[in-house]
Amino acid sequence: MPKNIHEIRDPIHVFIRFDTDERAVLNSGPFQRLRHIHQLALSYLVYPAATHKRFEHCLGVMELASRAFDVITHKDNITDEIRTLLPEIMNDDALKYWRRVLRMAALCHDVGHLPFSHAAEKELLPPGWDHERLSRELILSEEMRDIWEGMTPPLRPTDVVKVAVGPQKASDLKFSNWEAILAEVITGDAFGVDRMDYLLRDSHHAGVAYGRFDHYRLIDSLRVLPSSPSDESGGIREPALGIDEGGIQSAEALLLARYLIYSQVYFHPVRRIYDIHLKDFLSSWLPTGRFSTDIAEHLRTTDNEVATALLDANRNPQHPGHGPARRIISREHFRLLYQRHPDDIAVNLEAGLAVYERAQEQFGKEFVRHDEYQQRGGIPDFPVRMRDNRIASSITVSETLKHLPIVTIDSVYIAQEKLGEAQRWLSQNREEILQTREEEDQ
Repeated sequence: MPKNIHEIRDPIHVFIRFDTDERAVLNSGPFQRLRHIHQLALSYLVYPAATHKRFEHCLGVMELASRAFDVITHKDNITDEIRTLLPEIMNDDALKYWRRVLRMAALCHDVGHLPFSHAAEKELLPPGWDHERLSRELILSEEMRDIWEGMTPPLRPTDVVKVAVGPQKASDLKFSNWEAILAEVITGDAFGVDRMDYLLRDSHHAGVAYGRFDHYRLIDSLRVLPSSPSDESGGIREPALGIDEGGIQSAEALLLARYLIYSQVYFHPVRRIYDIHLKDFLSSWLPTGRFSTDIAEHLRTTDNEVATALLDANRNPQHPGHGPARRIISREHFRLLYQRHPDDIAVNLEAGLAVYERAQEQFGKEFVRHDEYQQRGGIPDFPVRMRDNRIASSITVSETLKHLPIVTIDSVYIAQEKLGEAQRWLSQNREEILQTREEEDQ
């Protein structure tokens, strides 16, 4: 192995290799912080081996992004039409530059994550902030700028930002078609390598089979293809990330794996209530009730500081966060009282909310929590190159994708000391509780 190439063993991808310039990014403060950010928040309280961190996930995303780049830019996989639409794909110097940008964007795409990852992001950041915006600030920070400028050739920090967070999260930046495709390699809804790695890695560490699929076949099938022209485009075909027909089953398997691991692992009811208790604790522990967006403060705050604070609050009954800390540390979490049921939805589309509001009135707000989520986005639509070289929409090719289930949860939890009483109450009053307010007023 060349002297300037280094490697790390990985349980998912065996070896992950990087050069000396790239090692400077691994050794940076923002990236090393990810050694102390759990990938799956408090999931290890349900799945004991799920203690893996964002650090190794980002390494895995870099590895898969590199494989995907090499496939989509291979001369045998590029059509004449794509050569015309994407001149960058035929420029060897440009490809070397953008391959490095893609790898570094993949490595840094999660550096903005808060302690315990997604557990408290939406509620505990100021409006307009999310982990992608924090990642962007860190990529552009002085420490990281010095690293980008010291590479051979130097990388433009804004290029790394664009590919790391994508057009949706960096809507103020102008993206070329090429930059948009590279961003899609990482964060794409259909088969971004971020999703590929977390499905494979999370299922491995959780000890379940739900997240596994043939990622080798899927990556080998990736192609940059001309999409079907839309009515708004005036008949112009835009380049998009798609697959050869032979990879459609692997794409179906990935999206089914995502549905299964979401419904069986990420949305396990006990895992979800621990997230809720953690949010309750953090809102009482943080000085302003929210995380700071100051970069220096962000870098100083990891799971370690939160875990220590949880232990301290659990030992001190006077601590404002004692209640939720005790629920977590002593495993006295709230229990599931109600979960979404099709018979209830037929009566009241907001059945979970109705149960939650009435349970609050009956037992007190401090003893009841509501957890509601519906998967965002529609059916994935990407170009598929058929065996006769014509391009088709994935929705027309795959019946599986057309009928892909949507993850929806609507649950109500109650303090375990109230559970028995609450179960009897719900059983006796379910029909009346599910009546809509309009029906009650008539």
